[in-house]
Amino acid sequence: MNFQVQMNHSWVKQWGPSLLMAMLAAVLSFGLESAQANPQKASTAVACPTLLNHTFDRLQDEKPQSLCQYAGKVVLVVNTASFCGFTSQYKGLETLNTQYKDKGLVVLGFPSNDFAQEKGSNKDIADFCENTFGVKFPMFTKTQVTGDGAAPLFKQLTAQTGQKPRWNFHKYLIGRDGKVIDQYSSMTGPESKTLLSAIDKALKAQP
Repeated sequence: MNFQVQMNHSWVKQWGPSLLMAMLAAVLSFGLESAQANPQKASTAVACPTLLNHTFDRLQDEKPQSLCQYAGKVVLVVNTASFCGFTSQYKGLETLNTQYKDKGLVVLGFPSNDFAQEKGSNKDIADFCENTFGVKFPMFTKTQVTGDGAAPLFKQLTAQTGQKPRWNFHKYLIGRDGKVIDQYSSMTGPESKTLLSAIDKALKAQP
């Protein structure tokens, strides 16, 4: 019995450290191989661009959503309203998102009552967008987009472009690198050649 214990103790002293090092090397090797096998997944670990490093509640269920999930994409930020002369742009924005989403574009809608044309609750807005225009692109709860109380995202967009939203359906185009490309007034619709050209160019650029 004592001989068995001594033998086991001797084996642990002799081979234990080597076995531990071998196991550690195997774990590290597995992690490296996984990263090499899936470089796209590994690349998503990079720091989120400052402009997208914000969290907003999703319109439909008010659950927090990080905009970092859109890092590496071309992003079109739009402040929206349900009772505006430009509300019909919802249809064009949905078409735009559907047409280009597989290429890397995402339209983000931010309902706002800054111009007194979005009085309803978040549920009212969600139902209106879905039932009237079949909106599927990501939308968030009512957001202040101008003034001292504006959401930090819109303060940054305003600072970087020198232009705050003048009305509903103002648009900001953000490149794959997380930097603002340009801003467009409400008069520039989703079908605008100017906007489409800028989106096409941004989609071809490397992040």
